[in-house]
Amino acid sequence: MNQSENPTSPELSSDDVRQIEQLQHYHERLKTELAKVIVGQTDVVEQLTTVLFARGHGLLMGVPGLAKTLLVSKLAETMALQYSRIQFTPDLMPMDITGTDILQDTAEGRREFQFVHGPVFANIVLADEINRAPPKTQAAMLEAMQERRVTVLGKPYQLDEPFLVLATQNPVEQEGTYPLPEAQLDRFMFLIELTYPTEAEEIQIARTTTGDELPILEPILHAEEISAFQHLVRRVPVPEHIYQFAVRLVRKTRPQEDAAPDWLRPLVSWGAGPRAVQYLIIGGKTRAALNGQYMVRMEDIQAVAEPVLTHRMITTFAAQSEGVDARQIVRRLVEESVQSGIQSKTSRSAARR
Repeated sequence: MNQSENPTSPELSSDDVRQIEQLQHYHERLKTELAKVIVGQTDVVEQLTTVLFARGHGLLMGVPGLAKTLLVSKLAETMALQYSRIQFTPDLMPMDITGTDILQDTAEGRREFQFVHGPVFANIVLADEINRAPPKTQAAMLEAMQERRVTVLGKPYQLDEPFLVLATQNPVEQEGTYPLPEAQLDRFMFLIELTYPTEAEEIQIARTTTGDELPILEPILHAEEISAFQHLVRRVPVPEHIYQFAVRLVRKTRPQEDAAPDWLRPLVSWGAGPRAVQYLIIGGKTRAALNGQYMVRMEDIQAVAEPVLTHRMITTFAAQSEGVDARQIVRRLVEESVQSGIQSKTSRSAARR
């Protein structure tokens, strides 16, 4: 969409407008490049890029064989970013992630401790099967995600920007796992669910992945450009009614709130917190910029509501027994909230007439 179709806000400078157009161009190139290797999964790619430019983290959920690891590694390849993969196991220790001090000989013949960086010191970190690690190791990863630094023997070490953690979970095999606590789940901006491909996509996967080599992808962006775009999306303006919609939507997920609909109360034991509102807004800003828009629209909030809210709602036993999951609840909430907003707008228009 060009500038004449979507007027810019006074809050955006002409340079910001130009950068948004550049970001939209890079976004399209990125999707085209990834499509050389990743068949289908367009929504997943969209959500991954949204998380990256929003400076968030993503939790990828899917059964084995859906190319979660390949997708993350190829995303790093198209961004010319340093990529690191950590295979989480029950015996993994915090220092296996962060690194540690090692006694080494110096050129002067002395022996002193030197810090050896762990695999978390990368731009894109794949935390593979993160729920297999014990809580102590998960806590070390939590600090890196939240503070963008690690602490080893009381000394902090800053992580390089951009920094993105993409963790995977296998929803089928749960034996020998340590479920992520709600506090850590809340640190993930999106829950990104990978589903089985269609029949046509699966045929295409068989054609493209059983050859001699996968194609080498062309780098589209570099670290400095990504960091600049991350700051850019924060400047995308948000109309007041969008803020109100996001807050009201999140408050409806809490069964203790008066705003919660009656049908939700027996299905949800705990709803989303204020961080969900923050991620709805920044997710909407990022999606708007990626699509070349100069202001957040209602469609942007609707698009990010499901990946933002699903893992922040704890369903009751009654919901589980009825086969109702958090994703279905979020979809119904969004539909009802949008419909309520349309009716309110119509009523106000009729009253003015």
